[in-house]
Amino acid sequence: MAHWVRFERSGVAGFGTLEGESIAVHTGNMFDGAQPTGESLALASVKLLTPTVPTKIIALWNNFHALAAKLNSPVPADPLYLLKAGSCLTEPGAEVRRPASYDGKVVYEGELGIVIGKTATNVSEEEAGAHIFGYTCVNDITAADIINKDATFAQWVRAKSFDGFGPFGPVVATDVDPATLVVRTVLNGDERQRYPISDMVFSARQLVSRISHDMTLNPGDVICCGTSLGVGTMKNPTNTVEITIEGIGTLSNTFVQ
Repeated sequence: MAHWVRFERSGVAGFGTLEGESIAVHTGNMFDGAQPTGESLALASVKLLTPTVPTKIIALWNNFHALAAKLNSPVPADPLYLLKAGSCLTEPGAEVRRPASYDGKVVYEGELGIVIGKTATNVSEEEAGAHIFGYTCVNDITAADIINKDATFAQWVRAKSFDGFGPFGPVVATDVDPATLVVRTVLNGDERQRYPISDMVFSARQLVSRISHDMTLNPGDVICCGTSLGVGTMKNPTNTVEITIEGIGTLSNTFVQ
């Protein structure tokens, strides 16, 4: 297993593998033939960036049996998803601020993210695993009151694409079996979510395969697998949200009203 990160040092971006409190710097292409330079950096000496720069962020809806049952929603025959704007992305540790144009509920959604490592177009479920680079933590922040504000058109993309509403990281973990993972979300010190990825309606490989028949998936793209029970509103003036997936790490951000 490797934990890949991107970082900024003296205004220059780099990447490497996280080894304890140090980063083994690499050169080349993270997804294909990256080579260690032999240089090691202290984690505390750099700023972590989003671990990839996606061409698209795909976010699933209704992809967990437990949440579908609670909402009395039928299990979908095909993956239901939207695209989040690339401009919503923000790095681990970043402060996310309430949009000036919105005064309604803002909710956290702790999720597993699939990171694509090899271009995928019309791949089968059996082939999909070879196109997955690894997995990451996602907080799919949502301005909940916007979604159904207009009865004629559900505004999912707008609700989920405000600046800062797409934190992910801190790493991409390779050689992970997603079916063994558990997502845990802690809001201001209180656990709010703890759910197994094995409860997904569509598995990671099924998602990559199905979506690759709709659109080409590029290296670095992120598929947010959807969330389960325990989504809630961030109500304090300053809120700390930690998404932890054992084997990957903890994504921590603050949301400021």
